[in-house]
Amino acid sequence: MQRITLGRTDIAVSLWCLGTMTYGNQTPEDDAHRQIDMALDAGIDFIDTAEMYPVNPVRAETVGRSEEIIGRWIARTGRRGDVVIATKVAGPGNVARATSYDSAIIRAAVDASLARLQTDVIDLYQLHWPTRGSYMFRQNWDYDPSGQDRTATLAHMDDCLGALADLVAEGKIRAFGLSNESCWGTTRWIDRAAAMGGPRVASVQNEYSLLCRLYDTDMAEMAVNEDVTLLAFSPLGAGFLTGKYQDGAVPPASRMSLNPQMGGRLSPRVLGAVAAYLDVAARHGIDPVHMAMAWQTTRPFANCPIFGATTADQLAHILAGRDTVLDPEVLAEISATHRAHPMPY
Repeated sequence: MQRITLGRTDIAVSLWCLGTMTYGNQTPEDDAHRQIDMALDAGIDFIDTAEMYPVNPVRAETVGRSEEIIGRWIARTGRRGDVVIATKVAGPGNVARATSYDSAIIRAAVDASLARLQTDVIDLYQLHWPTRGSYMFRQNWDYDPSGQDRTATLAHMDDCLGALADLVAEGKIRAFGLSNESCWGTTRWIDRAAAMGGPRVASVQNEYSLLCRLYDTDMAEMAVNEDVTLLAFSPLGAGFLTGKYQDGAVPPASRMSLNPQMGGRLSPRVLGAVAAYLDVAARHGIDPVHMAMAWQTTRPFANCPIFGATTADQLAHILAGRDTVLDPEVLAEISATHRAHPMPY
């Protein structure tokens, strides 16, 4: 497995990242621990989680459970030094807390995550959503930033960066990242960090797949010029790109069985777009899962896709394609398919 450095930090991670948002809900603990072992055996040492996980659905009584499962794996195996751990503080409107985050909440949330993870340091600490609002998760179709208060936003950034700087100094976190952020927001976080000596943005975790390519323009330019690494979540299009939902199929215990609208992804155009990508894979004799994952690392910006699996068997299928390389003809057909089926959700 190739490796990538997060932003301008000295943190090197595997080119793929294991996501854990199903741990403790769809994925039982023994299977979750098996998955971590399998990922390490495959050369993947980067694990992403969040205080609000598991999802599907997010419930107050399960907040923190995914971190706890990872923490028990660390305690049982003693292999903390073999993994790089990323987690997140929940944003506004989440069951993890009644209010949004600020410096005091970040400090408390870091301590709580450290306890659940049974570790002394979090390698990458991320802000799960911007407090001012976000166009992610299908909000782009009606996005209206006109009510934002720039002065309040910058003051909030300074407040959070002060806490993050202290946490780095205390050795509780190593680096800082964003999630569900915009180009304007990311560059302002970078500017404010430079102005006040806070930690610089190392990464941004946004949705990115063959079906969701909002990142390809302004965010891509920002990432290249500012050395910000994309941690691409849902690289398999929330499972659509596996083909398992074609022709009206809803496999038992799948995400669609729990969330019929797939977080707004089940649009009138999505299954047609998926069919077109499945055809590309079939014409070239490539597993569609392996094609979708391999495409991620052909992009012209630093990109580490975060993939998840409900079961160890699903994980084994994904890992089998870790050495897949796409030739120029396949990439050209993917580009043509994107033009024919842009942003289907």
